[in-house]
Amino acid sequence: MRVLMFGWEFPPHISGGLGTACYGLTKGISHISDLDVIFVVPKAFGDEDQSSMKLVGANDISIKHRQIEVKQYSKTLEYIEVNSKLVPYVDPEEFWTLNSSEVSSSRKFVKTDEHGRVAFTGKYGADLLQEIANYAVVANVIAQDNTFDLIHAHDWLTYPAGIAAKEASGKPLVVHVHATDFDRSGGSVNPTVFDIEKRGMEAADKVITVSNLTRKTVIEKYGISPEKVVTVYNAVEPTVKKKEQPFKKNVDEKIVTFLGRITMQKGPEYFIEVANEVLKRVDNVRFVMAGSGDMMEKMIRRAASLKIMDKFHFTGFLKGDDVFSMLRMSDLYVMPSVSEPFGISPLEAMQSSVPVLISNQSGVAEILTYAIKTNFWDIDAMADAIHGIISYPSLSEMFVKHGREEVDNLKWEKSARDVKKVYESVLN
Repeated sequence: MRVLMFGWEFPPHISGGLGTACYGLTKGISHISDLDVIFVVPKAFGDEDQSSMKLVGANDISIKHRQIEVKQYSKTLEYIEVNSKLVPYVDPEEFWTLNSSEVSSSRKFVKTDEHGRVAFTGKYGADLLQEIANYAVVANVIAQDNTFDLIHAHDWLTYPAGIAAKEASGKPLVVHVHATDFDRSGGSVNPTVFDIEKRGMEAADKVITVSNLTRKTVIEKYGISPEKVVTVYNAVEPTVKKKEQPFKKNVDEKIVTFLGRITMQKGPEYFIEVANEVLKRVDNVRFVMAGSGDMMEKMIRRAASLKIMDKFHFTGFLKGDDVFSMLRMSDLYVMPSVSEPFGISPLEAMQSSVPVLISNQSGVAEILTYAIKTNFWDIDAMADAIHGIISYPSLSEMFVKHGREEVDNLKWEKSARDVKKVYESVLN
């Protein structure tokens, strides 16, 4: 079975959990002998690990002199471009050329270079909607040029590409919901994003969600039939076991860490409030907020107003080895997410022999036994849990020992086999 898979980012060029999950899943699929993946991203940089699949960059595909097949997909493209139409110009002296396709009785133009290739940043900038639309156009061509049995599109950014590929090939489509705009926005959804998500789910033959929490959202908020929606949990990449020198902290104090995007979805304000409560009880603890996001300045101001900045640290965005260095010096990892479809970072913390405190409003809470769980809004319960972990070494050691054993059994190969069952249900 061959799968044409659309993603938006791929390690090492990632800015969140989506790329990590896609990488883990393709690695898991590589262990299944009769499953083959062509993985497409908007922009390939050339240094990606292609040991588990063939990686295709949409930025390397020429669409010059190509017939773009557009049916139902055209409606999606039209909607995306409603506020971002390009104004075409034709100047033979300019480097850029324009290729057009007929969409819903009006002409849409896609900028290409002299070789007919579309430029992509592959990021999440101001032109994101335009890049999503362009990605769908190139996806249509990729689907015409490759042989495959099924299409798999990850998250809303790639749903239009999945629809376009389905229109071009007639092959079934599976969409993978890693998060919804209800998670990202706290309920104040962006109507454009919601519409893209809903159209993708409706066009799909099956919808995969990363937790039952997300499955419930897909069914109730997007009106998708329960029979069509299947939960497949994420996993975590096994760590390479190597001898490391014991990590020495520069302070003889406990360290409690928040590591993630500093956005409403992740609940950073609750972490600051609980830090304030814990510091009223004990003094031998420091709190670290590692990450960046649109709420960072607000969080700095709040910590300053509480007069806890001498015990509260902001590191900025961390990646790669810096993430694991931060975890290794931590005595507790806290994820107080308001709405977390899954959450891979607690698994990485457990791998690093760090006990974790997670919210009941996270998908990963559905599969973990050896994690402390509270409601994100329950400051007192979180403060009690943190105080217990940093005050009683035997309690911490218990969570570390059993948590490490538990997370070592959460393998991407198992997730990949569950995804394959979804594929087979669609093809059969």
